[in-house]
Amino acid sequence: MSLRLGNYESVIGLEVHAELLTASKIFCGCSAAFGAPPNRHTCPVCLGMPGMLPVLNRRVVEFAVRAGLATHCRIAPVSRWARKNYFYPDLCKGYQISQYELPICEAGWIDVPLEDGTKRVRLTRIHMEEDTGKNIHDAHGSASLVDFNRSGVPLLEIVSEPDMTWPAEAGAYLRTLRSILQYLQICDGNMEEGSFRCDANCSVRPRNTMALGTKIEIKNMNSFRAVERAIAYELERQVRVLEEGGTLVQETRLWDPDREETRAMRSKESAHDYRYFPDPDLPPLVVSASFVEDVRRSLPELPDARRARFVSVLGLPEYDAEVLTARRDVADYFEAVVTAHPNAKAASNWVMGDILRLVREQKLDDAPVIERWPVTAAHLGALIALIDGGTISGKIAKTVFEEMLACGDAPAAIVERTGLVQVSDEGPIVAAIDQVLAANGAKVEEYRGGKDKLFGFFVGQVMKATGGKANPGLVNALLKKKLAGS
Repeated sequence: MSLRLGNYESVIGLEVHAELLTASKIFCGCSAAFGAPPNRHTCPVCLGMPGMLPVLNRRVVEFAVRAGLATHCRIAPVSRWARKNYFYPDLCKGYQISQYELPICEAGWIDVPLEDGTKRVRLTRIHMEEDTGKNIHDAHGSASLVDFNRSGVPLLEIVSEPDMTWPAEAGAYLRTLRSILQYLQICDGNMEEGSFRCDANCSVRPRNTMALGTKIEIKNMNSFRAVERAIAYELERQVRVLEEGGTLVQETRLWDPDREETRAMRSKESAHDYRYFPDPDLPPLVVSASFVEDVRRSLPELPDARRARFVSVLGLPEYDAEVLTARRDVADYFEAVVTAHPNAKAASNWVMGDILRLVREQKLDDAPVIERWPVTAAHLGALIALIDGGTISGKIAKTVFEEMLACGDAPAAIVERTGLVQVSDEGPIVAAIDQVLAANGAKVEEYRGGKDKLFGFFVGQVMKATGGKANPGLVNALLKKKLAGS
């Protein structure tokens, strides 16, 4: 995606709201599950009834600390809850419980892999807060309804420094951040359902200057592609306004995916507009050093470390390691295949090829965790073992794989039942080679005259003549001898 910014350069910072995978809401015992009928998961606390008192969910604090440690943040021993005052129809109590001047996590960073290297994006803060309800507008415009199931679902707001320059960097940052949260198993990262959502703050300034331009926020983006396209459109719009002699105003704009443009929503609030003040119903949050260390010890191996291990220990190319570690469940499956048979590169090829193709076609990756793999890791490892042991060729393995998908049997049982054993006896292979060379005399002369590329043709014909069962290595060796006239 190319940008036309002329004499300007862009500055991008992102605010991510990540819904946490807790069983209950942040300040009450209502279920935090997605998808229930409207207003099924509500109580006086999350409906904001007068006199109701919030009780903090300890699991939310643990998840916030997990996120902070995984992103190299400083964990505050004391943080404070604040009331963020504003009126929306889906926030009936008139304020949102959040954190403000004393958040639980500060000053972290994430290393974002890009095509031309790695870029470190700093994190300003991570803080906890409650989600609001959801407005549902009648399609005919005659009524608006409110669903409070989401009211009180725990959120982490993750705020980056304005360290990004291009829309692609913003997309890569979001993918990296989502991967980390999914590895931690604290957020499912589903952008369509709104459990991982992003607001982008964009500005432009004359090249080689330091002062930031007018910051404009973009909302309503529900995919990585939408984020990148919305930012690109907005940056070019800002440049266009400035070059035409106009003035930019700080505002919030909505992304219209149908028209692929941003449009004004409201003037941007400043912090003082919210009249933050400490929540009188919640004491300051004290997090002990021992609690933080307990959480640190429970952290899984994160994508960066796993990617590096796949390269250094398993010998995989960087690209393979990048693809396999993008999701924790994919990396777990790959490692289970390698445990079944220790040929990491072959396992990588099968997982990145046939397995992930099927996962995408069957939309199994729509779920937070892929559980219904097309074949078990043990069976895929056994299939690779049959190839490495010379029992079947790579070509026959494709046929066996299709049978595994159809019946779910172990590959050895399928090979025995169907007789798809690789032919490694020289006799039948030599006979097939002689037959092929006799039927293609003119091409044999061309090959012997220097047209080396015909070798692949002869290999293909021999494999076809043996029903794909011939040992490819043996075919290559014997064919070279025959074509050399020996």
